[in-house]
This record gives sequence, structure tokens and C-alpha cells, in this order.
Amino acid sequence: MSTSKRIRSVLRTILLAALAFGGSGVAQASINTDLSYVNQQSAAYTRFRNWVNQAVAGNPGYGFSANDAVVMFRLTGQAQYCTLAASMVEAQVSAAETAIAANQNPEVAHDSYLYAGAMIGDLALTYDWCAAFVSAPQKTRWSAYAERSIANIWTPNAAMWGSRPAPWTGWGTNDPANNYYYSFLRATMYWALAINSNTWKTYLQTQKIPPLLNYFAMLPGGGSEEGTGYGTSHHKLFELYRVWRDSTGSDLANANPHLTDTISYWLHASVPTRNRFAPYGDQSRSSNPEFYDYHRHLILEARYMTASPAARDLASWWINNNSVQQMSSAFNYRDDLLPPGSSSTLPAAPLIYVASGIGHLFARTSWETGATWLSFSAGSYVQSHAHQDQGSFTLFSGDWLAVTENIWSHSGIQQGTEVHNVVRFVRNGANVKQRAPSHSTMNVTQQGPGPGEVHVTGNLSAAYPAGSGVNSWQRSLDFTGNRLLVTDQFAVVSGTQAIFQVNTPTQPTINGNVATAGRLTVRVLEPLGATLTAVNWRNVDSDFTSGWKLEVSGASTNTGFVVELTTGETIMKNGFDPQG
Repeated sequence: MSTSKRIRSVLRTILLAALAFGGSGVAQASINTDLSYVNQQSAAYTRFRNWVNQAVAGNPGYGFSANDAVVMFRLTGQAQYCTLAASMVEAQVSAAETAIAANQNPEVAHDSYLYAGAMIGDLALTYDWCAAFVSAPQKTRWSAYAERSIANIWTPNAAMWGSRPAPWTGWGTNDPANNYYYSFLRATMYWALAINSNTWKTYLQTQKIPPLLNYFAMLPGGGSEEGTGYGTSHHKLFELYRVWRDSTGSDLANANPHLTDTISYWLHASVPTRNRFAPYGDQSRSSNPEFYDYHRHLILEARYMTASPAARDLASWWINNNSVQQMSSAFNYRDDLLPPGSSSTLPAAPLIYVASGIGHLFARTSWETGATWLSFSAGSYVQSHAHQDQGSFTLFSGDWLAVTENIWSHSGIQQGTEVHNVVRFVRNGANVKQRAPSHSTMNVTQQGPGPGEVHVTGNLSAAYPAGSGVNSWQRSLDFTGNRLLVTDQFAVVSGTQAIFQVNTPTQPTINGNVATAGRLTVRVLEPLGATLTAVNWRNVDSDFTSGWKLEVSGASTNTGFVVELTTGETIMKNGFDPQG
């Protein structure tokens, strides 16, 4: 390239950047996300910059998005990033137009519009932040496509592509507990802000945001009714809170306690070794409940948005002391730009925590990695990704002692009572299913005096429909460190059998009324003469990769169980020490 051409190229880049930034160094954009928190001297920024530059060089990695490129433009003002983003969005819109012309639904409609948030979000950011790089005809086409996509989402029965009706189920459009809802909000929020649409902003402010805020206001203690697997979708919801606040001044994050409470929820849902979490609900990304980038992003967003200094410190401690010390997947590098804080002190947090909105209890004997940890479920069962686990418990000390068999499945979506640590009821040869929607209740009757000691009773009767053969079931847990006493009382109709079950990593060795599985000892105190049986899950279903179940059954007329579970000496295994 000649010297004169290089000069013209540099001048063009400067001019385009000046146009995009209004000539003042401050972007004239409607999506006013504040990126001043980004430390451009940090290792996280270097990773992200290299990731985006790799795409600019023609080698985009898996999951690379126009959002990544646009953020780099926003941070640097360098035109190549907008050029790349605009080409990616143009490819998306062109592909959609081709599909529509062929009387097919475009990719944005795939899986009930689940990915519309990411796709339309990319379009909106590029349309807004890279406006100087998008031609007038492109803006017209992009706008038509975005408007149709969003209209189709919220009016599923009237959805159309071109002149062809394309109705769909409307799954999740009216359910603020559902992860699809957050994707739909993302698409609508970003587009409404990008074009400064009073119509879409009013729709959000009157129709879609109020149900969201009202719903989460009814979940004291934080967490998600979808469980801990799909509950990580809150990482994108909390990001939306940030974008909406920066752009409109409306603070959704602190309109109710849910975001702040969710910091405490995940702190307590983490097992003591800080590399795994309570496996509630479907675990479809990975059946093994190990921490991943999404958990880190969730707490980074919550930390940044909470108005509580104490919660912010707890979040920092969790971020700095768990097994994910930086994003492992490059397509999440952008999320690692959020500041983690510097707290490294063990939390001054209670050893017992109840998320009463969803009905989860957590207790531990200390905040050290060798502590014994308990979780218990007795609350809402209303979401499709939740499980029939009302009344279930999990024990951990160095490793899993008693845990749902779902974590040793290929699918991660084994939902039935047979895989959870519950009393399983069987009628006419079939497991009695817990029903949704239903709401069990939990009552903590005593905490202490020992560290983490808790006495809790769950009434699980509501989980069983009338006529199912189960009239009532109440379970009490007495947790005193290395001892858990489980007492079950129930009333069933004639012909309904009750089976107490505990899922364990290793094969239980049975001797009379006592079974031992690794460091867990299970002693059946009632009923007398109970029958203990070990089940190898690999012989049950090919979906299971390992794991065993201890089943305890008594006389057909028995009305309860009393079972003592004790743990041996804690031996650290798979523990995590962020300091090496």
C-alpha cells in the first residue's frame, strides 16, 4: 500500500471513530452501558482483547459474537471492530431474509425463540454503537427484521414471517421464572434502547417488567425455582439490570431483595470444597454440578449491582475463593471484565441459610473446606426444569456422601422420585409422582447450639395429588455435625408401599439394619426388621454412569421411618485451594 493510501486509510478510521463518538470521546448511543469499570491493564482485558483480535484476523473462535467486537470498539474506538460486527449482523439478517423467502422460519425463531436475546441483542448493539458503519438500507432491513422478531415473540398466535403465518406456543412469554423470559427481555430491551422506541419501552415498563419485579419480590432468600442448573440464567438477567439502569436510570436490581439475596444463596449452595454446588433441578449443561463460568458471571453481576456493601464483600470472597478463578471458555471472556473485588476473608455469615421463597435449606459445620454440609428441599415445585425432589436431602463432607443419582447420569435431567433421597411411594407397581404445581412447607424449629446444628421439619403432603395413594408425608431432619437423624411420618392408602432411599457414590455394604457406603453409615432405627437393599444404577438404565442406592422397606402397614446417618473422619478429596 502506498504512503498516500495508508494516510487516507488512517484518516478514514479517525473520521469514522469521531462520527461514532460524536467527536467528543463520549459515544452518542442510546444503549448507554457504562464500561468505566473495565481495567485495561488487567489480565482479563488482555484475554478479551486477544480473543476479539483473533476474530478480526479472520479466525473467530467458537461462540464469538458481534457483542464482543462492539464492546472492543466501545473501549478503543478502533474501526475494525465495528466493521467485523456489522458484517456479522448483516450475515444474520441476510440468512433470515433468505429463509423467509423460502417460506421457512429464520434461525432467530429456533427453539421457541430462545436465542433471540443474543441475536437481536447483537443486532441492536451494532445498530446503535456502530451506527456509522451501518448503511441506511441496512438499517431499514435490520429494523424490519428486529421488529418482526420481537413482535412474533410477544404475540405468538399472530406471528408471521413475510406474508406467511408462523404461530408458535409462546412458551415462557408470560413466566418471569423461566429462562426464556430473560432472553425475550434482552431482545426487547436492547432494541427498544437502540432505537429509543417509546412504544417498546412503554410495553416493557407496563407489561413485562412489573411481573418480573413482583415475582422476584416473592422469592426471599434468592435462588431460582428452576433449580441450580437453569438458575444460572440469572447471570444474563442481572446483566440486563445493569444495562437498563445505565440507560434509563431505573434500578431493577435493587427494587426487591432477590439479587442481593441470591449472592447469599450461592454462597450457601456451594459445598465446603467450593468447587461444586447443590444439584437442584435439571443439570443439562453438565450433570456433574461443578462451578463454571456462568456461576462466576452471575456473582460478578450481582456484586456489581447490589446496593449492600456486606453482600458485595460476600460476593468478592466467593469469587476469589472458588474453583473458577477466570472464565474457562473464551466466549465468556467479556463477562470477566467486571471487577471481582479483593475480599479474601472468610465470611462472617451464618452457618445456616434458608431460601424460603423456593424452599431450600443449607447448613454447614464451618466455613472451612473440611466442613460437613447439608441441604434440604421443601418448597415450590412449579417449573418444568425442577425435579420431584420435595423432601430430599444431600450430605457432603470432603466429597458427596448422599446425593441425587441425577449427577451420575449422561443426561442430567433425571427428574423422578426414584433418583432423589426421599421416601418413594409405589402404587400398582408404579412410582407415585410428585405433582406440579405444588408448594410444600418448611419450618426450622431450632438452630444451634452446636455449629451448624439445625432441626427442621418439612410438610411434603402438598406434593402428592388427591387419589395418588399418599394422604400425607412429613419429614424431620436433626443435623448435628457428623450426624443426621431423619424421621418420616406418612399416611398412605392400602396397597401403597413406602421406600426410604439414599443414593450414594459407592456400593453400600449391608449388615442387618446397618449399611456403610464409604464414610457414610446408615442405621435404620425404625421400623424394626426393615429390609435393606443395594441397587446398582448401571443395571437400571444406561443413562447412569455410576452410583448406588440404598433402599429401606418395612411392613406394608408401617407409617414411618427413623434413620440415622453418620459420617466418618473428613478426608479431603477433590478439594480446592485458590492459593495453591
